[in-house]
Formats: sequence, C-alpha cells, structure tokens
Amino acid sequence: MAKAKVCYACSACGYESPKWTGRCPGCGAWNTMEEAIAAAADKGPAGKIAANQRPGTGAKAMLLKDIPEDTSLRIPTEISELDRVLGGGIVEGGLMLIGGDPGIGKSTLLLQACARLARQGKRVLYVSGEESARQIKLRATRLDITEPMYILAENALDEVENKIRDLQPDAAVIDSIQTMYRPEMASAPGSVSQIRESTSLIMRLCKETGTSVFLVGHVTKDGAIAGPRMLEHMVDVVLYFEGDRQQDYRLLRAVKNRFGSVNELGVFRMTGKGMQTVENPSEELLSHRAKGASGSAVFCGMEGSRPLLCDVQALTSPTYFGTPRRTVNGADAGRVALLLAVLEKRAGQKTYNQDVYINVAGGLELSEPAADLALCVAVASSLKDRTLSPEVAVMGEVGLAGEVRTIPQCERRISECARLGFTTVIVPRSNARRIHAPEGVTLIGVDTVAQTLSVLF
Repeated sequence: MAKAKVCYACSACGYESPKWTGRCPGCGAWNTMEEAIAAAADKGPAGKIAANQRPGTGAKAMLLKDIPEDTSLRIPTEISELDRVLGGGIVEGGLMLIGGDPGIGKSTLLLQACARLARQGKRVLYVSGEESARQIKLRATRLDITEPMYILAENALDEVENKIRDLQPDAAVIDSIQTMYRPEMASAPGSVSQIRESTSLIMRLCKETGTSVFLVGHVTKDGAIAGPRMLEHMVDVVLYFEGDRQQDYRLLRAVKNRFGSVNELGVFRMTGKGMQTVENPSEELLSHRAKGASGSAVFCGMEGSRPLLCDVQALTSPTYFGTPRRTVNGADAGRVALLLAVLEKRAGQKTYNQDVYINVAGGLELSEPAADLALCVAVASSLKDRTLSPEVAVMGEVGLAGEVRTIPQCERRISECARLGFTTVIVPRSNARRIHAPEGVTLIGVDTVAQTLSVLF
C-alpha cells in the first residue's frame, strides 16, 4: 500500500505547500499552515495526470440578447426578514452560505424556511451531516412543522449529489459544509481541500439542476467562516447570523449578494417556537430605554433601505489612574477616541480625567459616521449629568474642526423618528435647509458640536 503523501494547506486561502512555513506564501497570513493529506492523482494510459476532475457541462456560448429572461426566478421564503436580506427571495440555482456562532439559530431558521417553501408546493430536501433524521424530527415537532419535505442524514457528498439529481428539489439545505466529504479524497472532513472540493461540486450541481442550495458554515473563534477564504468567493450569497445567545434578538446580515444589496439587515427574535420576525425593530430596540437618565441619546441609523432607531448610551466617571479607560461596545473604539478629542478641544468638555464607557443598546454595531453627533451628545449628557428630553433624536457627522457635516438619507431618518413620536430632531444645518419637516416635528439645524450642546443643555 502506497504511503499517503502529506502536504500543508493554508486555512485562510487554501494554498498548498510540501513543507510547513510560518507564513503562507499565498496570502501572507501567519500560522495558518495546517497538515493535510494530498489527494492521490491517477495517471492515464498516456502517462498524463487525470486528477479527480469532472468533465465540463457542455454549455455553449450565447449572445447576451439571445439568453431568455425569466421573471419568476426568485422564490419568496415567506419569512419577510430573510427575504429582505436575500433581496426578495432565493434565486433559482443560487448557492447561499450562512454562518454564525453555535446555537445562534442557523438550523432553526433554515428548517422554518424549508417548511414555508414546502407549504407553497415546492420540493425541498434537508441534508444533515450533524444530526440524525430522528433529531431533525424532534426539532420539527417543537416548531410545529408538519409540511412535507425530504430529510437525508448523510455526509458523503456523492450520495447527496445522487439524491439531489434523483429528487430534483427546488431548494436544498446542507447542514453543514464542514461535515461533508468526497470519498475519493484522502483528507478528513472539514479540511481545506475537502471544503474547497465539496463546495465546488455543489456549485456545479446548482448551476446544472437549478436547485437553490443553502450551505451552513461553522465559524472560527474570530467569527469568520471556517475553511479557506475562497469559500466565500465561490458562493453567490454570504449571510452572517449575529447576536448573543443569552439575548432574544438575532441579526442577519448579508456581506455578499450577487442578486441584491449587501446593506440589508434582518431582525429576528428567538422563541420556543423558533425564529420570529421583528417587523418593527426600532420600537423594539427603544422599548426598554431608561427615560430620565443622563448619558442617553437616540440615533436613527440606516441599515440598507431600513431606518433603525437605537439608544446610544455613555457613562463617564472620574478616573483614579494615570490613563483613563475607554470601553466601547457597538461602535468603533478609534472613532470614539477621535470624538472625545473633538469634545475636549472644540466644545470645552473635559474628558482627560474621565473613564468613558460607550454602549449601543440592543447589540447593534454603529459603523456609519452619522452616529458621531449622538455619541458626542451622550458623553456630554453624562459629563454634565443632564438628561435629554425623551422626544429628542440626534444625528450628524462630526469633523475634526468640530463642524457637523451633511448625512445621507436624512429625510427617511426623520420620517422614522416622526413615526415613533419624536417631536424634535437635531440634524446638520445643511440637511435642515433642504428638508420639509413632517407635521408635528421640529427640525433644529446645527453647524458645530458646541452649538449642539448649547441648544440641548
């Protein structure tokens, strides 16, 4: 028996090397080279290498104008938040990858999506390499799922391929890609080569049969999907499930979408009956707001096309050490340090001797500059121990000179504030000049951070 050939593969990009190196020659990442077993290549009669490659599909080149259009390519899952993130529904022949922490609710959401598709008369196949058919049945019973769908407990990809070709389902779920393996390859399931080749086979299968496939992906301790980085390049859609398992809310984000926007956000609540969509997340996020407390400001952010109100909280306290602490949750720590310097230099707010703690309630991540003014106001409110009116919302980008700059989609933000009962909205003056305020809402345009604080306090 021939001895298996050992090589080293990079877990980030899939680069293979015959010897171990501390830094990957392909992508430059450190300490990512892992031992793997190289797949044996068979030599044909002519002595040429005919590795484990499959023949092409035989597709012919077509003129763009001759390709037929089909307006019914999207299939809605009837889960509104999932359809929003996907861009309106799943696309025929699309390959979608969804990742998230263990226990976050990936399998639960996809099982519910399969049930909704089966209710529409679609043929659905749920493949699990982690659970038995009885375990899936128990979860379906807990979720009150009775719709007809096919369940396959298998992790040999050749068997999965045969079943998909036989059943010709409209949609399929493979849970998870790290448990799948191709028997002709010597490496273990979950290795770089197995994940790469398995995903390549599923991608080809999607395009040939027109079946839409969801892949569930494990994540590393850094939060990235396990396996080679090229995995995310091969699929059509990459979704991330975020949230704390100790909290009710789950956030579904698209970081790649060939068929729609990558800025959309889906909000779910985990219940005993599965994932429930949150139709009005702004109201939910503000429902537990502490009114009458200093250090709190309401900000309206944009997640794709959706305006979302959130509570920005700040707490300052005198420091007893040489270097004050800066603890930030839900915002960029470097951006907060910049804003604190602007507050001190341009607005006269002394923070050099204060520990500053920032938190965005609800588990949201504020990445847009429009949240700058709300962060400054929350810190100033805690410093002065003065509360803001519960009917005031603040938004605006802050520059290094202390000026308040124009923000995009301001009119939609103001409309969302008006819908939830806010009567006063602080915005950049350049925005206020161009917007007609809704009935019952007072717009206050400001030019600088110092002017904003004088108006509010």
